[in-house]
Amino acid sequence: MTETAKKKEPLVPLVAQIVGIRTDTPDVKTFKVVNTDGKKPFSHIPGQCAMLSVPGVGEGMFSITSSPTNEDYMEFSIKRCGALTSFLHGVEEGQQITLRGPYGNGFPVNADFVGENLLFIAGGIGIAPLRSVINYCRSFRERYGRIDIVCGARSPRDLVDRDEALGEWAKDRDIGVHPTVDRADKNEDGWEGHVGFVPSYVKELGFSPDRTAIICGPPVMIKFTLEGLEELGFDKSRIYTTLEMRMKCGIGKCGRCNIGSKYVCRDGPVFRLDELDALPDEY
Repeated sequence: MTETAKKKEPLVPLVAQIVGIRTDTPDVKTFKVVNTDGKKPFSHIPGQCAMLSVPGVGEGMFSITSSPTNEDYMEFSIKRCGALTSFLHGVEEGQQITLRGPYGNGFPVNADFVGENLLFIAGGIGIAPLRSVINYCRSFRERYGRIDIVCGARSPRDLVDRDEALGEWAKDRDIGVHPTVDRADKNEDGWEGHVGFVPSYVKELGFSPDRTAIICGPPVMIKFTLEGLEELGFDKSRIYTTLEMRMKCGIGKCGRCNIGSKYVCRDGPVFRLDELDALPDEY
């Protein structure tokens, strides 16, 4: 097979290399990845995913957490929860991996989001997929209105991207960052911020429904947050979320992520709430 043919074949991976590793929380690390020639593996849009694998260990679909505006490398924030992720958490810089993608439809950052006030709501590792969108919007700040970011975690030390959120995002013009934790000991953690679950905090903040909401996090958090947004008057057609369930091939062929007439890898992972309402009860 020629090199040109390889580039056109969506299931043929390329060899990449981990050139940077950052520890975000006790169980989340962010990996900086480039091609073996030192360049960014491929272009993507916010919300898309890639299949990362280590031969002999396993493979998995992960959100690309760096913004498309970063032209030097690609980042993946990965939570340790299985064989592949545990292996990755133990590697050092220089580790080679294989990578294929990008997959999925991404967020409509250059269409429906333009001119809108945006509300990002994330729980736990859910802030990682939204980081790509947030930083893209920051790079083209004039295209969007007010931006608010609600991010939650079990405890202060579990807040993913905490330094970036509070040290960079919160200092930008017309961006509000609202962190919350499920539990905290002021004496032990030094936490002086909000304590409470994300869904209740969103209702407490009382955001007006004249904005577009983007949600990512554990299913139970998404469920109750969606209910809260509807109580606040948000229209289902202006609420987006991202799913990463059971994806394997990435191109809608294997059927593992099939829900009714949709394939999460091909038709998602980004869906509007009104689109999710049309899916069968199995979702």
